Amino acid sequence: MSRPLRRLDRHDGRNSVAARAGAKASRAKVPQLDWSDVRPAPIVLVSGAEDVLAERAMTTLRDVLRSEDPSLEVTDIEADGYTRGTLLTIASPSLFGEPRLIRVTGVEKASDEFLLDALDYLGAPAEGTTVVLRHRSGNRGRKLLDAVRAGDGGGIEVVCAELKRDADKQEFAAAEFRLAGRRIAPGALRALVNALGDDLGELAAACRQLIADAPGAIDERTVEKYYGGRVETTAFEVADAAIAGRHGEALIALRHALDSGADPVPMVAAFAMKIRTMAKVAGSRGASASSLGLAPWQVDRARRDLAGWSDEGLATAIRALADADAGVKGAERDPVFALERLVGVIAGRGRG
Repeated sequence: MSRPLRRLDRHDGRNSVAARAGAKASRAKVPQLDWSDVRPAPIVLVSGAEDVLAERAMTTLRDVLRSEDPSLEVTDIEADGYTRGTLLTIASPSLFGEPRLIRVTGVEKASDEFLLDALDYLGAPAEGTTVVLRHRSGNRGRKLLDAVRAGDGGGIEVVCAELKRDADKQEFAAAEFRLAGRRIAPGALRALVNALGDDLGELAAACRQLIADAPGAIDERTVEKYYGGRVETTAFEVADAAIAGRHGEALIALRHALDSGADPVPMVAAFAMKIRTMAKVAGSRGASASSLGLAPWQVDRARRDLAGWSDEGLATAIRALADADAGVKGAERDPVFALERLVGVIAGRGRG
């Protein structure tokens, strides 16, 4: 009999995404949890296409395990490039008995070798070890997923379905502020989702920026300063167009955002967020997302954005960012010109 899904209280203020996961979830014998309810278990299946929620769940799980024992050993495995025996070797008890967290990504494209080892592992999970299986979608690995959902290995499933309703996106953003110990007014929360809700990754980045840069409680005036008037045009859209080399489109979008009341300071911050992530990924080719302190979706996006860029171009863009940041904060008479100059440098990929 499946574990009944709890109704979320006023602290959560939302309908659980897991509760809407459908008939497949209701048939499972293991607990079906929302991303924010993740907890330790021998096997943690993180399913669904929403990478931002999956990254949050996996980070929260790591932090919980590390708070229980700071000696936690964390190992990342890519299921598609797996070598037979690796999982069992890593999960074997160490000399000093440190707890282990093994995070397996790409289970939806896993090799046959991984699927065989994982199915064997479910029969006898290692004590003190948590294995996270990240599966986005598709039928590859279905036998493994069915076994976990049937209860083999004593696991749980964390459902990370895409957030499509504004109410769900608002609750996601509210949780970001709540976890950071910050308050945001309901009207400010709605305005933030209106401006950035089309991309959950950008919404998450905006929450982090406000948490880092805006002092005190966050109200509608704070959101208006950073993101106001940009339901149609966001700072990230301007940055995306410039990074892709579409100079004219970026200038038009910039002008529209400024005419709508956008502040130049957070506009530069949006460029900086993207360019610095690109530089980090470019300087550590082949490194895992976790070793870079980034979510997998951030690394994938940065790799796409890097097409056509050189290391020298990135260095030039970073210098231009520093100049523009000073310019919009009072070092120059015309902050708009400083922004337009920055757009030109980035649209030229640092070549002019």
